[in-house]
Amino acid sequence: MTRNKISISHIGFLSPGNYPADDPLDGLEKTLALLQYGEALGFASAWVRQRHLEPGISSAAAFLAAATQRTSRIELGTAVIPIGYESPYRLAEDLSTVDVLSRGRLNIGLSAGRPLHADLIGRLVFDDGWESFDFTYGRVLRFVENLRGRPIGDEDAFIKTPFGPQRPRLQPHAKGLTDRIWYGGGSLKSAGWAGRNDLNLLIGNVTTGEGTDDFFVAQRRQLETYRAAGGADRRVALGRVIVPLDSADAKTRRRYLDYADGRTERTLTPQGERRTLYARDLVGTSEEILERLFADPILPRVHELRLELPYEFEDDDYRQIVHDFVTRIAPELGWFPADQRAA
Repeated sequence: MTRNKISISHIGFLSPGNYPADDPLDGLEKTLALLQYGEALGFASAWVRQRHLEPGISSAAAFLAAATQRTSRIELGTAVIPIGYESPYRLAEDLSTVDVLSRGRLNIGLSAGRPLHADLIGRLVFDDGWESFDFTYGRVLRFVENLRGRPIGDEDAFIKTPFGPQRPRLQPHAKGLTDRIWYGGGSLKSAGWAGRNDLNLLIGNVTTGEGTDDFFVAQRRQLETYRAAGGADRRVALGRVIVPLDSADAKTRRRYLDYADGRTERTLTPQGERRTLYARDLVGTSEEILERLFADPILPRVHELRLELPYEFEDDDYRQIVHDFVTRIAPELGWFPADQRAA
């Protein structure tokens, strides 16, 4: 079989950040330790999901602030923060603080639109009338503008501070952070919008089928739309669920394979009114996974790959997966570890 030419220079991983509902500290500590382990293995970036009403990370900003003090080199990212629940100004303050604490290692992934579970918690997050709020892309642009740190008000606007009168601006100002903002794209509309607004693009194993039932055709069209709209020189990170079996014991291998089998049916046809398309999980030996990666038509079009860890697994599973991936699979994709140390 002819292999696609692949050259991956940046390898990251995405952790679900799960924890037992009756012991959140245990899971959060294990996720922090997993980020440290990934740094020791040479991963270039580690990303966390932000989820509401679930036993997972509900505040990426708070969690990554802790991660800045546990790591020193690895980039840290949010994938993604639904900005519908956030104040664009307050979120900019929080994430600017995280970026300063990380010494410029933060990547911010965002999504727009009416946020999940809004009917349940919208009234808890906002004042009355939240149903009429603007949940469109404009909320993202307000956030980006806040990060620029420009003076607020007219030229005569000053505030009194213990240090004397000062021009008001968002503090702290995190220089360069606006270059590290990503949009989670999954449609032609979102991909084009991200390209026109100079945002980096996150794409993964879930997308929208527009004019096709083929996942890879849909994702290729979105990537082409993004680059044609202005994203040709921006970063694109591709996410795939990858579960190598190599160093797992027999019982764990069977569990991994059963997991993949249980998710195969959803990949066969578009799902729901939005025609959601799913890529198949890559579960197998490193040789089997590499064969499928080299057949992936999207991978040759990007230089950054994000290993997406499944929700349902345990900490020992995650450590085995990231270790096997980074030692057996990533080097075959043209990648070299960043500052690899003994893990």
